[in-house]
Parts: sequence; C-alpha cells; structure tokens
Amino acid sequence: MTVRITPSILNADLANLATEVGRIPSADFIHIDVMDNHFVPNLTIGLPVVESLHRAVATPLDIHLMIADPDRWAPGFAEAGAESVTFHIEAAHAPVRLARELRAKGVRAGVALNPATPIEACATMLGEVDMVLLMTVEPGFGGQRFLDLVLPKISAVRKLVNAANLDVWIQVDGGVSVETVERCAEAGADTFVAGSAVYSADDPDAMVRRLAGLAAAGLARCRH
Repeated sequence: MTVRITPSILNADLANLATEVGRIPSADFIHIDVMDNHFVPNLTIGLPVVESLHRAVATPLDIHLMIADPDRWAPGFAEAGAESVTFHIEAAHAPVRLARELRAKGVRAGVALNPATPIEACATMLGEVDMVLLMTVEPGFGGQRFLDLVLPKISAVRKLVNAANLDVWIQVDGGVSVETVERCAEAGADTFVAGSAVYSADDPDAMVRRLAGLAAAGLARCRH
C-alpha cells in the first residue's frame, strides 16, 4: 500500500488558493470540499472555482462532494479537470451508475460514508469504485475532533478490499493530525485528508511530509 496525503484547502486562504497550493508541493492531491448547504450545513466553493484552480496548479484535484444531488453535478467536476471525484452514498440516487459515469469520463470514482453509515451501504459496489472515503468527523466544517469510533470501520473496509483483491484506496477525512494519522494507517487507511493540521502549521509542506512519515509507519503495522 502507498501513502497519499491530500490536504484540504477548506482551511487555506480562500482568496489565494493557487498560492496556498504552492505552499504544499509534497501533497499527492489537493482535496476540495464542495458543500451546498443542503446535504451539510455549510456552503463552500463550486464548479467555477475548481475549473479555475485546475488551470492554475499542477497538483491533481480530489473533489469531495457533500451535496444533495451528486448524480446531477458530479460529472461536471470530472469535466472541469478533477482527477478524482467522490460522492456520498447517503445522497446518491443511483451510486453504481454514477460511479460508472465518472470512470467513463476518465476520473477516479470515490464513494463516501458518514460516521454513522454502516459499511454495508457500499460493500456490494467496491468493485465499481476506486476509493472509499470514511468520514472521521461529522461532515460540514473543518477543525473538528477525530471520532475514534470510525477506526473499526476502516479495518472492516480494508478487510473487504483485501479479500476481494481490489485496488481500492481507503481515505479518511476529519481530524487527521500527527496524533491520529498513524492509528488510521494501522487500521488500514492509505489516503489522508488533513486541513487544519497542514494549514495551521508554520511550514505546511513540512507537515505534509511529517504526516506521510507517520502514516507509513502505521501502514507498516497494518495486519490486514
């Protein structure tokens, strides 16, 4: 398994996004939280900003759609230049069809689960996606405290992925920091969203590298 650090720009200076991305050259992807104030109680950036940022930076874009109608809107983010588009299983009307549509457009398709959503919600469609995102906080706002109750879910998804011999990344999002990233990796996660931890650091790129090192140490102990 390969460690990937995907910093969230939710905690960056939104008036200078290209510059903020330039501060973290070690990032594997840039994680962009798209919220519509319906699926979650917050409103953030949308398609025009993603299109503009794609033109301005070279780092691949990882889109996390926390919106009420991903079936309608997700394909547009693929067309805007994103390399990965993740939608919530709780919001999608036809998740398998949507995943296939995203893949057909040449992007990685991801499915996200809220903390209280059981893994059975996506277990039967693991072969249709490239990534499972497990929320480790309630979605909607950055800077929340990590929910330890999600660690067993990470392990359970890792077991399912390995048992099926699938190349599916397992991403965790929420409260990822130097205190939590290693435990997530040991449970079986390989892709890590970190917002506050990265952009509140004196040297954001050094924090990206530090998180990657800690995650690698955790993955080395993963027994799944």
